[in-house]
Amino acid sequence: MIIQSTRVWVSGQFMEAQIEMENGTITGIYTYGEKPVDADYGTDRIVPGFIDVHTHGAYGFDTNDGDEEGLRNWVKRVPGDEGVTSILPATITQSEEILTKALENIVHVVESGYEGADIVGIHFEGPYLDTAYKGAQPEEFILDSDIEQFERYVKASHNMIKIVTYAPEHDPDYRLTKYCAAHDIVASMGHSAANYKQALLGVANGARSMTHVYNGMTAYNHREPNLVGAAMRFRDVYGEIICDGCHSSLVAVNNLFAAKGRDYTVMISDSLRPKGLPQGIYTSGGLEIEVYPDGSAHLTSGKKPLAGSTLQINRGLQILVEKAMIPFDAALNSCTINPATMLRIDNKKGKLMAGHDADIVVLADNYDIVQTYCKGTAMK
Repeated sequence: MIIQSTRVWVSGQFMEAQIEMENGTITGIYTYGEKPVDADYGTDRIVPGFIDVHTHGAYGFDTNDGDEEGLRNWVKRVPGDEGVTSILPATITQSEEILTKALENIVHVVESGYEGADIVGIHFEGPYLDTAYKGAQPEEFILDSDIEQFERYVKASHNMIKIVTYAPEHDPDYRLTKYCAAHDIVASMGHSAANYKQALLGVANGARSMTHVYNGMTAYNHREPNLVGAAMRFRDVYGEIICDGCHSSLVAVNNLFAAKGRDYTVMISDSLRPKGLPQGIYTSGGLEIEVYPDGSAHLTSGKKPLAGSTLQINRGLQILVEKAMIPFDAALNSCTINPATMLRIDNKKGKLMAGHDADIVVLADNYDIVQTYCKGTAMK
């Protein structure tokens, strides 16, 4: 199959080109008009498929549900709705029984086959967090890091856990940090009361990322930079950012991109089960949440803090470029090549390049999804 457009994203720029794909792989990129095409997308932008490394659910499904059909429906619909071609379903703090069931459900779906976005791993958010910065994580299940327990989770996941969100100050002797580094798992600091020095020691012992920067962590102060200051200062540590305009001001989003450059910021949705559903009241991690008119999700109890989002990645890209004034290449990198590089799958994901997976998004000027291809299969 060959598709073409006058704007195909190659090596940080648009060019007039054709993309040939076969058996799920890009087999060649050619001069525009060189060969007969199956689809001509005119001036629509053709970009790499989006990668969401932190998303809990959508369409009424939550990863913790451990529901096979819910997961299948989610990964089948998300490419056409928002251009996501690779995904890491994220768990939320809960009992070992529920988390194990969630992991086993993902493994079953992957090993038995499915349609849609490529499940390239699992994001294990908690339970090794700080209670003061727990956000929407249920406190009764929060623990200090426990290597023996975590090894059971890794076994249940068939080694599919690729990211762990944890609080480094609750990781005695940085045992979990070092374990992750030794097993090619991204240790991501978040939901944490860590100060700057503790964050620095986390990185020194193997942490490679920070989870939803600004949210669920110690705030920046000019005399004590804390975890937010560390996110700004550690130039070669990845930083997730929820780009819905609710979790962080557009100024703060711009500041993070300015500090980290075009290669180390990772856009995430942090979406919950209400994504794709009407406003209303739902549950997440056993807690009740309400979706507001702006799409933000809040706990219904206490001071009603933010509890995740309903953000679609294509709209996050639009917010970055059109409202936060992030250059297009840096914004696009944050949901394509940056997460791929962080996960060390950039040899097959994140670029439009011969030999890479044919994960492709055709994007209109208003950021609507015209078409998505998951390993060469049209999903809309």
